Amino acid sequence: MILIAVLLPWLSFFLRGKILSGILCLILQMTILGWIPAAIWAVASRVDGKNKQRIRRLERYMHHQR
Repeated sequence: MILIAVLLPWLSFFLRGKILSGILCLILQMTILGWIPAAIWAVASRVDGKNKQRIRRLERYMHHQR
């Protein structure tokens, strides 16, 4: 998924259901200079999504341990 975020940043957003972000990323990506910020944004968003998922999983685990 990281490779998709770097090569096709807008597709990374679309695959995760973030359509508006994907459209904005595609507009940004239409310029050569915009490609780098778009790729960074897509990778950072993907990593952030994974971290949020891990935190939710940890919170559920901690809640069940009580």
